[in-house]
Amino acid sequence: MSMPDAMPLPGVGEELKQAKEIEDAEKYSFMATVTKAPKKQIQFADDMQEFTKFPTKTGRRSLSRSISQSSTDSYSSAASYTDSSDDEVSPREKQQTNSKGSSNFCVKNIKQAEFGRREIEIAEQDMSALISLRKRAQGEKPLAGAKIVGCTHITAQTAVLIETLCALGAQCRWSACNIYSTQNEVAAALAEAGVAVFAWKGESEDDFWWCIDRCVNMDGWQANMLTWFLFVFVTSSLFRLYQLSKAGKLCVPAMNVNDSVTKQKFDNLYCCRESILDGLKRTTDVMFGGKQVVVCGYGEVGKGCCAALKALGAIVYITEIDPICALQACMDGFRVVKLNEVIRQVDVVITCTGNKNVVTREHLDRMKNSCIVCNMGHSNTEIDVTSLRTPELTWERVRSQVDHVIWPDGKRVVLLAEGRLLNLSCSTVPTFVLSITATTQALALIELYNAPEGRYKQDVYLLPKKMDEYVASLHLPSFDAHLTELTDDQAKYLGLNKNGPFKPNYYRY
Repeated sequence: MSMPDAMPLPGVGEELKQAKEIEDAEKYSFMATVTKAPKKQIQFADDMQEFTKFPTKTGRRSLSRSISQSSTDSYSSAASYTDSSDDEVSPREKQQTNSKGSSNFCVKNIKQAEFGRREIEIAEQDMSALISLRKRAQGEKPLAGAKIVGCTHITAQTAVLIETLCALGAQCRWSACNIYSTQNEVAAALAEAGVAVFAWKGESEDDFWWCIDRCVNMDGWQANMLTWFLFVFVTSSLFRLYQLSKAGKLCVPAMNVNDSVTKQKFDNLYCCRESILDGLKRTTDVMFGGKQVVVCGYGEVGKGCCAALKALGAIVYITEIDPICALQACMDGFRVVKLNEVIRQVDVVITCTGNKNVVTREHLDRMKNSCIVCNMGHSNTEIDVTSLRTPELTWERVRSQVDHVIWPDGKRVVLLAEGRLLNLSCSTVPTFVLSITATTQALALIELYNAPEGRYKQDVYLLPKKMDEYVASLHLPSFDAHLTELTDDQAKYLGLNKNGPFKPNYYRY
């Protein structure tokens, strides 16, 4: 049984009330100061940028600052060590030298090199096959005299590839293929090691082409034209190479690494199966259970994305132009639809086609409020982002690589990485998978550079099957896997060499 509240004595109640009011006023007096201070609204520099104009020097600096100021600048241990004052000046306007006195580079901050070196060392631990290849071939220097210009994502994993090429005798100059995927501290570590690297996270379009120009055009340094095409490419540039070859305009041999089994299956399928969720979780914190997702394209990338989303309980729809891929999607338990049929109801739209204008302004206009839109495919062409740069729509940057595009009626569409590659712009990709891809690329470069004259003409070639198998065999020890060996009788029965290749070129894995 509770006791009744204590009652004040007669005549004393008014005194107690006044004393309490004075005590409360003193106790909470700080709140008066707080409430009088004007509220400051957070603004991002690029919110004020006019999207319809080509970035100028001023615009370039604003864009670079707004992106790099985020705490999610690089998703690495070095992110917290970034000097905020460094964002005030564009890397192009800085005078930087490494410890050897060289200034043949352009990165965000050369002082981050120490932290970048740690990132590279961590990556090396899960790229044992590439390190093994480096050790085996380092004495022979199979790339001695090769002058390689590269344009790739600049991450800790690609840094291991670049340093492997250098260890094998090549001279390398490198730029970034994506304005958002560069890890600034890794670029600094490469510059400190003597690699001519021109890249930083948050480049403008103008910066992007400037970096490539600095990579290619340097007084006193010119790529040997016999070895000029010693960079390996991905889907986005592969189409162009085949077009040039068909038109008879391809001037040098090219190696199609993208369609090698070790690239197609492991990088495109298994890598995207993990990195799609990483990118979406980091940027949106979305829960996928019960969410309706449409994935445009059911190639290797689409298959990886769908497998991951389905495993988390998402309801997944597929759009496809290829009846074979569409049938595969049906057999895997997905509904194949046209985008127009589901665009009003889905919570997430993911493009994986390698095409252009897959998601148009008409689709974007019909999306539900808070629909998430992102790209896992071809550069920034799959989503018609340009159509959103109009006066009636408001862009609101809510965090790094996350924009709310707001319609006049208040509807918001969540656009990730401005339509560029989600996994490399907003998160990271598994190091082990990149080890497979990087080893494949290194072997392709060695093959092209050392091939006898006349073996490769001015055309696009697939990586020899034997090399694909060799790359795979280098990675098996990581799993303590033991291959079964054919007997002489078995090899004769199958018509194979005991040491491979074990499948014909037309075999579909």
